[in-house]
Amino acid sequence: MMVLVVAEGLALALVLVLIAGLLRSHAEILRKLHELGAGEAHDHAAVRARRAVSLPAPSPAGRRAADIVGTRPAGGAAQVGVVAANQATLLAFLTTGCTACRPFWRTFASGVDLPAAWGRLVIVTKDPSEESPTLVQDLAPGGLTTVMSSQAWVDYGIPVSPYFVLVDGQSGRVLGEGAAASWQQVSSLLGQAVADAEAAAHPSQRGRRGREQRVDRELIAAGIEPGHPSLYGRHQRKEDS
Repeated sequence: MMVLVVAEGLALALVLVLIAGLLRSHAEILRKLHELGAGEAHDHAAVRARRAVSLPAPSPAGRRAADIVGTRPAGGAAQVGVVAANQATLLAFLTTGCTACRPFWRTFASGVDLPAAWGRLVIVTKDPSEESPTLVQDLAPGGLTTVMSSQAWVDYGIPVSPYFVLVDGQSGRVLGEGAAASWQQVSSLLGQAVADAEAAAHPSQRGRRGREQRVDRELIAAGIEPGHPSLYGRHQRKEDS
């Protein structure tokens, strides 16, 4: 009887040692994952950090921009001339893994109309060594230029994703930049950047133009675009009928 009790005690002690070892291993794995940036808590913190970033006040004497040089998701070299271009360029720095980037991938896939002052939209991801080209190709909208270039992230000092940079082609300088949580917020912030740049370039027209552009931005943010029925009075609707 004593032998049986001793055997059971040893077996129980062995089980406890095994459980303790498993718990230590699990804790070590979680610690390593946390250091690598994985996990839901880290993702939520990153989203909060992104939303805390706003577009700084633009300036016509902003920092110099750089051309985008990299590869296409389907393969082959790619280069987008941003400096000295005949139009502005809106650079959207996105990744395939960030939760906050997903709405922008969907929005761009469904199509967006950029104001003329914004020129063209170019999506920039990191190199194939850091992103899956196949996944980027699946997410990339067919009608937009997508370039995989980690060097562009370095050139523009991109701190988080999603991040947007509006470059004036003629001056080759950044008009406005920053992170945003939605396309509506990007529209509002970049609209303000363009308005401020134009006001600085034409001080005499600052008041009236600023008011008009502010009204336009507020209407667009509310989902009211040119041609919306609410912009016309009853007399206009009767004439149309």
